[in-house]
Amino acid sequence: MPPPLPFSLSPHICILSSPDLEDLLTASTLPQLSEILQSFSPLPQVTTRTTTLASVPHKAFALRFSNLSEIEAACREDEEERAARTLDWIGARINSRSAQWVEDMEKLAGKQPTRVPWWEELKRCVEGDHVPSKTETWNHPAAIILAVSTNTTNPLQVISNLHARPIELPAWVDPTYLRYTLIVHPKESTLSDEEAGALFNAVKKQYGLHSYLLTLDMPNPPPAPVPVPTAKPRLPVVGDSSEMSTKPMDTSTRSGVSIPSGVNTLRMNEKDIQHTAKFTREFLVMSLIPWMEKCVMDWNENFVSTRRLPSRLFSSTRRLFGSPSPSPTPQPTHRSTPSRASTYTAPGAAQPNTGSPSQQRRLAEFATVLGDFKLAVTVWETLSKEGKGGSDIMPLILSPSHAIPLHVTNALTAMFSASSEPPARLQLQAILSAVRWEIGIDPSDFASDILEGERWLVWAAGSAEETPSALLLAHAALISSRKLALRRSALWYLVAANKLEKCGIPLTTYFLRKARDLYVNRPKKELSPSFWDSEGQRYAGLPKMDGLMPVIDHPLGRLLYSTGHVQDAVKIFLCLLEASTLSTSSTSTSDYETETAEVYLEDFRIAFEHLRANTPNLGQQSDITLPFTFCVASQSHLKFENDDNGGEQSEWQEREETWNRYNKSRGIYSRFTTDYKAYVDETFWVDLVIQNPLNVDITLANLTLTILESNVIDPSPSKVGVIIETIESMTIAAKGTRTIPISITATRPASLTITHATYSFLSLLPSTESLAVRGKRLYDTAAQRQTPTYAPDVMMQVTVAEASCRLLARVADDAELDLYQGEIQTIRLWLSNVGVKPISEVWLVTGSNNIWLDEGDEEGITDEKPMVERIHSSNSLGSYEPFNLPLGPSSILGPGQSREIALTFHALDVDQREIPLLLLHRETSEAGFTRVRIKQTCQVHPLFRITSLATPSTTLEEMYSVQLQLQNISTTIAQITQISTVSPSWIPDSSAHGQSGALFPLQVSRFIFGVNPWDSPSGCEDTLKFVTNQLSSVVQGKTVDLLNPPSLDLCYSNVIQITHPHPFGRSAISKFIHSGKRHSAIKTNLASYPHIPAHTHPHIFSLFDPVALDVLAFWEITAENRWGNLLISGLNLGASHSPLREIIDTAENAKLTRSMYAETRRQREELLQDIRNSEWNKEMNPLHVSIQANNVEHDFGEGPCRLRVLFMIRNYSSTLKSRFVLKLNDASKPEFSSFGEEQLASFSGRLTFRACLEPRQHTTCVATAWIHRPGIYSLGAWRMDSDVLETLPNNSVERVRFRYAQKPSLDDTPSVIIRHVRRTHMQ
Repeated sequence: MPPPLPFSLSPHICILSSPDLEDLLTASTLPQLSEILQSFSPLPQVTTRTTTLASVPHKAFALRFSNLSEIEAACREDEEERAARTLDWIGARINSRSAQWVEDMEKLAGKQPTRVPWWEELKRCVEGDHVPSKTETWNHPAAIILAVSTNTTNPLQVISNLHARPIELPAWVDPTYLRYTLIVHPKESTLSDEEAGALFNAVKKQYGLHSYLLTLDMPNPPPAPVPVPTAKPRLPVVGDSSEMSTKPMDTSTRSGVSIPSGVNTLRMNEKDIQHTAKFTREFLVMSLIPWMEKCVMDWNENFVSTRRLPSRLFSSTRRLFGSPSPSPTPQPTHRSTPSRASTYTAPGAAQPNTGSPSQQRRLAEFATVLGDFKLAVTVWETLSKEGKGGSDIMPLILSPSHAIPLHVTNALTAMFSASSEPPARLQLQAILSAVRWEIGIDPSDFASDILEGERWLVWAAGSAEETPSALLLAHAALISSRKLALRRSALWYLVAANKLEKCGIPLTTYFLRKARDLYVNRPKKELSPSFWDSEGQRYAGLPKMDGLMPVIDHPLGRLLYSTGHVQDAVKIFLCLLEASTLSTSSTSTSDYETETAEVYLEDFRIAFEHLRANTPNLGQQSDITLPFTFCVASQSHLKFENDDNGGEQSEWQEREETWNRYNKSRGIYSRFTTDYKAYVDETFWVDLVIQNPLNVDITLANLTLTILESNVIDPSPSKVGVIIETIESMTIAAKGTRTIPISITATRPASLTITHATYSFLSLLPSTESLAVRGKRLYDTAAQRQTPTYAPDVMMQVTVAEASCRLLARVADDAELDLYQGEIQTIRLWLSNVGVKPISEVWLVTGSNNIWLDEGDEEGITDEKPMVERIHSSNSLGSYEPFNLPLGPSSILGPGQSREIALTFHALDVDQREIPLLLLHRETSEAGFTRVRIKQTCQVHPLFRITSLATPSTTLEEMYSVQLQLQNISTTIAQITQISTVSPSWIPDSSAHGQSGALFPLQVSRFIFGVNPWDSPSGCEDTLKFVTNQLSSVVQGKTVDLLNPPSLDLCYSNVIQITHPHPFGRSAISKFIHSGKRHSAIKTNLASYPHIPAHTHPHIFSLFDPVALDVLAFWEITAENRWGNLLISGLNLGASHSPLREIIDTAENAKLTRSMYAETRRQREELLQDIRNSEWNKEMNPLHVSIQANNVEHDFGEGPCRLRVLFMIRNYSSTLKSRFVLKLNDASKPEFSSFGEEQLASFSGRLTFRACLEPRQHTTCVATAWIHRPGIYSLGAWRMDSDVLETLPNNSVERVRFRYAQKPSLDDTPSVIIRHVRRTHMQ
C-alpha cells in the first residue's frame, strides 16, 4: 500500500454547473456543487492498477473539486501578482489569529503539542490553492464535470450548451482531461423519474458512458445540518477586501483541536448523503481512474519508444545516414464509446508532440497518483536530468536514504538560482514543496538523522521576509526541539521571529520566548571537576550569556515593554546589560559594542522609570536585582592613617625575622603586641574598588557601606557607634576602574565587619553587594581533597581600640625622592606619641645596608685628609643590626611629645622604588613591642657608566696599572670630586693621571694610576682559609657552621682629592665603603651561587676578597646641591692557583651522597661548576713578561747594529714561587703574523735564561738582537716555559702544581724602529 500523498497532489476536478442547478442548490440552502462533492473526499478503500496490471490498494484517495468559472478567472491574473497576493493573504490570516493561538498555547503550561495551529493553517492555505501553474500540472484539470438539473424546461438543451461551451483556460494548461456529465434530479423536479431516466439514456448515447443521474430529495424545509470535513481556504478573488470571503467558511484550528463553533455543515438528509457518496465513488472508480490508467498506458508506450535505443546509437545513425524528421505520433483518443470521445482537447490548443515534456510530466503525475511508483520514479528521474523538474516529488515516493536530501537540494537550487531575493512565485513554489514534504513523508523519517527534513524547511524559507517563510523556520525549530537540538532550534526560532516582527506581535513574542527558553536550557556537557579546581573557580554551569542571547532578548524586551509587560521587559534589559559585560577585551571595545550597550542602558532606564512611576511600593514587591556587580571585594582594602600603604608582605616578614634574630643573639625574648590600626574617634577608610563591567559610562548614587558592630565595650543605645560617609554621586567610565575611599569613624571600642556596599544604580535601582571574599581551598582531610571544600568567606574586619601606647610615625617630607645612583640623602622621621602612655624604646629595622642613623659624628673631619688610612672591617655580609632611636635627654617620649630623627640613605640600587622601614616601640621593658610600618617611595636614576681595567705594569715601580673611565649618562652636569681606593692588600702609588672636573652629559673622564702590594695587610690569610673551609663543606654536602668571617683591615687611600663641600669623617667613609660593598657582593653571590641558600652566604663568603681592589668615586652636582659616591668593584689583582682544585676533584670522584645543596646529580654538577668557576678558585699563569727596547739610529755603513733588549719577568703570585726557562730565537711558529714592513728580530749571544722567582719577585734578562739593515723589527722570537711550585704541607718537598708555556701574542709584542743615519750627518 503506497503512502498517502499530500492533498495538493490529488486529481483536480473542475465543475461547470448550469444556472438552474445553482439556483436549485441555493434554494435548498446548500453550497455550490464543488463544495458539496469536496465534503465526500477522500474516498476510502480505492484500488488502482499499474502498467503491469498490478493492483495497488489505496487506504484513501483524495479528489479536489473546484468551480470551473473561478479557475478560469484566476488563470487570467498574472501569476507573479497572484503569488504575491497569496503570500500577503496568508500573512493576514496568520496575523488575525496569532493572538488567540498564543493564548491557547500558553494554556498548555509547557506541554509539547502534537500540532501547532500556525503550521496547520499554513498547510491548509497552501494546499487549498487549485489554480493551475506553469511550472507543474498538478492543478491542471484532470476532469471537467458538466452538471445540470432536471428543474429546467429543456435539460437536454442545457447539456448541449454546456458541452458546446468553450473552456477558457490559458494555452499552457494541459488540454487533456475527462469530460463527465452529471444530471441532478431532485424529488420535486418537473420531470418524472421515467422522464429523467430517458434523459439519462439519451445523454449516454450522445455524450458517452461518462454520465450519471443523481437523484436527490432536497426536502423543504431543509434538514438539520450535518458536520462534514472542512474545506481548504482559498485565495479571495481580486477586489474582495475580506480575507475571510472564501467559500465555504473554513474552521480555525487551535492547538490541533477543532473549535465546534467553526464546524463546516451540509443540510442534507441521510438518503441524499448516501446517493451523493455513491456518485462520488462511481465517478472515481468507474470513470476517472480507468481513464487515468488508460492515459498512463498510452503515454508510457510513447515514453518507452523514445528511449528503447541508447542515445549513442541515435547519434551515430544521424551522423552516418542523415537525420530525417520523425513522423508525428497521433494523440491517443480515449473513447468510451464509438460515438463520442471522452477525452477532450480544447480547440486552438497546441497539440503536444509524442514524448513532449508536458506529456511526460503528466505521465509522471498520473503514475504517482495511481501508485505506480516504479514508473513514476523512472519518469521523474528523466525529467530531473533534463532540468524539467521532478526533484521536488522524488522525496515523496522514494524510501528514506541519504540520496533524498540531494533531490531536495536540486529542487531548491533550481528555484533559488539567483543571488537576490527570489520573486513571490518562486517563494510560493518553495513553500508548497516544503509543505508537501512535511505532509507526504512519515514524521519519524522526516525528522530522522538520515533525511533531516527540518533543514529542508530552512532551505525552502530562504532569505524571504514573508510570513510563510517565517513559519517554515518556526516549524523547523519545533522539529529540532523534539530532536533535542536546542541551540539550533533556538536559532531558527529567532530568525523566524525576526521575519515576523513586522507581522504579528503575539506570535513574534512567542517565538522569541521559545528561542530564549531553548537556548538557556542547554544540554549538559560538563568538564572534569579537576578542570575547575585547576582554574581556581567554582563550577557555575554553562555561561549565562553569549553572542546570541542579546539578539534574542533585545527585541523580546522591547515587545514586552510595548505590550505592557514592563517588569518582564526590565528583567530582560538587565540580562542584556549583563551580556554586554562579557566582552573578551577589558581594555578596548568596538564602537558597535559601545553603541549597543548605550541602547540597552537607555531601554532599561526608560522601562524602569515607567515601572516605578506606575507601581506603588516597587521596592517591597519587586524582585528586580542587578545581575552584575561593580564592587571588587578582592581588591578593596582598609586604609589607616598610619598605614604602611603598600610594600611586599615578604619584605615586612624579612624585617621581623631580622628583629627576632637580633634579639635571639642577645638572648632576649621579644613578642609583638596585637596590631590595632583603628582607634576611637580617628578616621580610617575603606578603599572600595569600583569596576564598571559595562561598555558605557555609569552613574552610581548614594554609595555607602553596611557595617556590623560586635564586641562593643560601651553598648550605649543613645550613642552612634560608627559614622559612615555616603558618596552622593559618582561616574565610572566604560570598562573603567576607580578606587573610592569611604571614611569611617568609630566612636567607641568595638569589632567592625564591613559586610556590604549599597548604592543606587543610575539613581533608580537600589542595589546591595556583598564584600565577602571566598575562603581558601581546604586540603586537610581526604574528603576535602576529593570534594572541593572552602574555608568560610573572608570579610574586611577591623578592631577599634583605645589609643593607650601609640606611636605615630611618618616621613617629614613624604614626597617621592628623586635620586641619582650613589646619592646621599637625609630622611627625616617624625615620631609623635599620640597615646596616653609614655614610650621608652623605639627601634628601627631597615633590612638593608644603605640606611643608617645620622649620628652627627664630626670625628675625623679635617680640612686636609691623610692620603692613606687603615679602616677596620668586620668583613661580614650580614645586614646591619636594628638600632635604637634616641628619644632625647630623658630617653622617654611622653604623651603628646614629638621628635625628629635623621637617617642617612645611600641610594645604590637603580631598580629600587620604595624604602620600607619597620619601627618597634613599647612602654616598658616588660611590655611587648608594637609594630609601625613606614614606606618612602623613591626613584633612583643612573648617573655614570663606569668601566675599570687593571693590567700588569711595564715598569718596575708598580705592579699594576689601573684605568678608570666614567661617562655621564644623565642629563645634568656632574663633577668628580675625589677618587679613592679600598683594598685589604693593595695600595695605589702617589702618581695618578687624570683630572676631575665638570662632566657634561655623555662626556667621559679617565683616570690612570698604579697599584702595589700593601706592606701591612691584616687578616687576608685567615679570610682565604675561612672561605676555603666553608666551601669545602658545601662541596661535600655538609651543613655549614654558622660562623662569621674573620675581620681584616682595609687600606683606604686617596688617589685624587679635592676639597669636598660636604666634609665627612672616618665613620661616614666606613659606612659608605661597607654599604656599597655589601650591595655589590650580595648581588654577585646570588647570581654566582644559585644552589647555595642565600641565608648561608654570610657564613660562607667574606665581604672583601683579600686580593680585591675597589674604587670609591665621589661626585657632586653643584647646581642641585646633590652629592654622593659610588663603589666600583670587580678588580681582583694578583695570581691565584685554584686553591679548591683538590676539594672539587675529591667531590667529583666520591660516591654520590645526599646533599643539602643539590637534590639531583645535575644540580650537584652545576654546584661544583659554579664553585670551580668562582673568583675563589681562579687559576692563571703567575709570570708576566715585559719587553723593553729603544728605537735606534745607526750607520749601517760601519756594520750591523747591536740592539739591547730587556726582558722583565715578574711573579704576580702572592703565595707560590715559580721557575722559568726563557728561550730566544724559538724555532716554533710564533703566535703572530708580520704585517707591512715589520720584520722579526733575531737574537744573538745568550739565548737561554733560567731563574726561580719568589712570590711578587721580579728579575730582568738582558739580550742582544743583531740587526743587519734598517726597518721595523718585532721582538717576538721568544718562548718561556714556567713551573709553579708548591710545598707539601706535611714535608718540605716541592712539587710542580702547574706548568705553563708562554709565547708572544700579536697584541702585546713590542717593536722597534732602526733608522739608517750616516755618521757625518749625525756629527
